[in-house]
Amino acid sequence: MKKRKIKYSVVFLICWFGLLVLLVDGILKFQTLVDYFGSYALVEVVLLLLLILPTMAVYRFTKDKQ
Repeated sequence: MKKRKIKYSVVFLICWFGLLVLLVDGILKFQTLVDYFGSYALVEVVLLLLLILPTMAVYRFTKDKQ
């Protein structure tokens, strides 16, 4: 089991998700992003990729204890 890698990835996911929620809902406003990009689906996909890709990178680059 790669418990350490999963633990660090989950902690990163929770923190990164909180930051994105604060940024998108609090500062940038979601509707402003939709108006800027012109597509609700595009904004949703970009936000999901901004959540998933860094989390996968943290999982991949975290070293396991040997």
